[in-house]
Amino acid sequence: MTTHPAPEAVDMSEAFVHGAAKVVPPPTLEVRDLSHTFERGTANEVRALSDVNLTLAPGDFVTVVGMNGSGKSTLLNAVAGAFLPDSGQILLDGEDVTRQGEFRRACHVGRVFQDPLKGTAPNLTVAENLSLALDRTRNPFVLRWALTGSRRAELRERVRTLQLGLEDRLDTRIGMLSGGERQALTLLMATLVKPSLLLLDEHTAALDPRSVEQVVKLTERVVSSQRLTTLMVTHSMHQAVQLGDRVLMMHRGRVVREIRGREKQQLRVENLLATFDQLRSMELLDESAADMLRRLYV
Repeated sequence: MTTHPAPEAVDMSEAFVHGAAKVVPPPTLEVRDLSHTFERGTANEVRALSDVNLTLAPGDFVTVVGMNGSGKSTLLNAVAGAFLPDSGQILLDGEDVTRQGEFRRACHVGRVFQDPLKGTAPNLTVAENLSLALDRTRNPFVLRWALTGSRRAELRERVRTLQLGLEDRLDTRIGMLSGGERQALTLLMATLVKPSLLLLDEHTAALDPRSVEQVVKLTERVVSSQRLTTLMVTHSMHQAVQLGDRVLMMHRGRVVREIRGREKQQLRVENLLATFDQLRSMELLDESAADMLRRLYV
């Protein structure tokens, strides 16, 4: 299991530069010893997260990979506030938000789901969806529906950056768009006002290959241009290699491998696949040993 040492205390002798205070910002995201079990005490009990530790500094782009059931989407849901974990802490910009619900965290966290049908209102137009996203991010208790001329002009320019020609379709119901177009708009909606943290939950998994390429390029451009702190879950080894500056590999609810720095720069798909093969082999060995012990002692 990968361990993450506690952040070192700031050396006050280095906290001043030429007489001026040197501000050391807190990590954007800290996950401390996070654990959670679903269906505890039943035949369906699942240990989804087990003592997970993770730190994202401002501007970090981390991808998370793992086999089905490894805990990667559960980790994202925990960070988003979808459920209260059994133990551990989640801090956003230094604030403990562990007990805050998803609604309260939405002011600071942008999220794009796997399903293009999520994250948008299909019966509203492109402009109306974007206006709602802009207002919700600024103030979750006020939704201004009025689309003034200046707001339409602002939204048109934002949509133009997607390079999909959708700036001429602001009055089209979003449910009439393709999956790739909707996912691109959802990414734009999640980042209209820069979030503290962007969560990408396998956001290309349901798209056709051409749309995948478009959304991946858009993701790179948006994250890079806004220097967004990003946590992305993916099944695609190619995306894990291509995107981000770190890779986390999860298995049975734990972070079992972290790849960063030069190793990440030199990472190839074959390297990740080989690690997965090792994990599968270890799992098969564990199961074989358990069967042998049951035959001998049970």
